[in-house]
Amino acid sequence: MGAYVIAYDLRQQGQNYTCVTKKLSDLGAWHMQGSVWILKADFTAVQIRDHLLPCLDANDKLFVGQLSGAAWCGLSDQAGTWLKSIIP
Repeated sequence: MGAYVIAYDLRQQGQNYTCVTKKLSDLGAWHMQGSVWILKADFTAVQIRDHLLPCLDANDKLFVGQLSGAAWCGLSDQAGTWLKSIIP
């Protein structure tokens, strides 16, 4: 099982964020901030990208990266505890 950071930029005003956010929520991802989500899953980065592709237009941007370490500030204690539990 891996921990992933997912970030997206839907380039045109009025894009349908609902599709992306629903797919991420359905996977159990945590909405960390803005267009950044964290997901613990038995999927690869490619599989996560491919799952989200139907929500994107050709000019949108998407990044899915596997986490092997992280540092943060300003997050709740609960969020920090969870992140520590999923990131190697």
